[in-house]
Amino acid sequence: MSLGTIDLFMIQVILPEILLLVLALIILFFDLILKGEQRQNIGWITAGGLAFIIGAALIFSRPAAEPVLVWGGMLRQDWFGFTLMILLLFAAMITALLSVNLPVVGDRGEYYLLMLASTLGMSLMVSAGDIIMLYLAIETTSIPLYILAGFLTRDEKSTESGFKYLLFGAMTSAVMLYGFSLLYGFAGATSLYEIAARVQEGGLPSVALFTTLLLLLVGFGFKISAVPFHFWAPDVYEGAPTPIAGFLSTASKAAGFAVLARVLFAVFPDLTAQWSTFISILATLTMTLGNLLALAQRNIKRLLAYSSIAHAGYILIGLVAVNQLGMTSVIFYLIAYMLTNLAAFGVVLAYGRIVGSDEIAAYAGLSRRSPTLAFLLLIALLSLAGMPPFAGFVVKFSVFAAAVQAGMIWLAVVGVLNSIIGLYYYLTVLKVVYLFRSEDEEKPLPVPGSAWLALGVLSVGIIIIGVLFAPVFGISTLAAITIY
Repeated sequence: MSLGTIDLFMIQVILPEILLLVLALIILFFDLILKGEQRQNIGWITAGGLAFIIGAALIFSRPAAEPVLVWGGMLRQDWFGFTLMILLLFAAMITALLSVNLPVVGDRGEYYLLMLASTLGMSLMVSAGDIIMLYLAIETTSIPLYILAGFLTRDEKSTESGFKYLLFGAMTSAVMLYGFSLLYGFAGATSLYEIAARVQEGGLPSVALFTTLLLLLVGFGFKISAVPFHFWAPDVYEGAPTPIAGFLSTASKAAGFAVLARVLFAVFPDLTAQWSTFISILATLTMTLGNLLALAQRNIKRLLAYSSIAHAGYILIGLVAVNQLGMTSVIFYLIAYMLTNLAAFGVVLAYGRIVGSDEIAAYAGLSRRSPTLAFLLLIALLSLAGMPPFAGFVVKFSVFAAAVQAGMIWLAVVGVLNSIIGLYYYLTVLKVVYLFRSEDEEKPLPVPGSAWLALGVLSVGIIIIGVLFAPVFGISTLAAITIY
């Protein structure tokens, strides 16, 4: 292989990241020249640019059959990282579409610039093969999100959410960094796969390794909002701009799960029995606490926050199964969950910006004011509840089947019982939407075309995965194989 060929290959590997930087520069340019109502086009430019990057990545950056360490081992090119990267780019594209015409943020170039910077960090997170790159990617992801969570500076809830997210994020990041430093100190290497080789050679004390893993789980647990690192999510989701709340609950969570899975399977395979038991308890607490606390919520964004916590518990079931079906189920679940939760937040955004409230009681009469919007909310909530024929049903069945296959029948039973609890509060919202009356039922709901486009794409995806799930399950299987 010639030097020119190697250089071309290196560029192809990070082509999506390069294009994200180019798109950010384009956004800066249009932010300077566009005036007045034309500035709303910045959101369309961002969404269109992200769609182009997805297409370019699918054509030019597809990984080889065998995983390859590139850029001095800083990145690992495999189908696992590539699949998650495409998913993250898609989430950013949908978030940009939902942000068009949104008051205060929809015409702000820096809003989209920060979102692109965070997406860049996430794309590096899911492919990181070195703890230095991993930590830098996590911080590149997190810092823009701290700002975006508090972007509505004249809203006290938004500034409070940004400050809380920053405070808790910095604390857990410091603990995680200490874990990385211990890992380097024990193994004498920063590459995840060199560390894995040192661990398998023996000589590293299991107690010290498990203690290090616990420190890393503090940071990863915060990213996926798992109990007991979940407490930031409801306040941050409630105060953040609604598109960012959806982005946090899906893209940031997917990147967190990708990193957690890669570190567990790459570095700590010899401690599988220990961390599997520990995380199974974590999964039980996460889905149970998330669902029980969601029952008492009267604000729909807080309800979706606790729902997001519960779904982190369901995904952890697939992770602790420690088999190929389990890892496949994790990726499969992340794909379906991203479509579903973005759709739910999209409806909340479209309706909330008109009625000026996120209280569940404000959704009375929605089915009469906009039957289409109500139907899209029904699709999203029933999918989150795990009802057929939507995507949520097949992905929950998949993670529960993985637990049964691993002999963890009790965990599957706990998951099923929690799904029943979840169904109750999702149906409570739909009861308000379809059965309660409102004085404003005759008033129209002017939903922007960008929101209709995003919600249409998401809803079609939810139904297709629920009915014709085999292709997506096949992609998830291919991605799962390459993580080991």
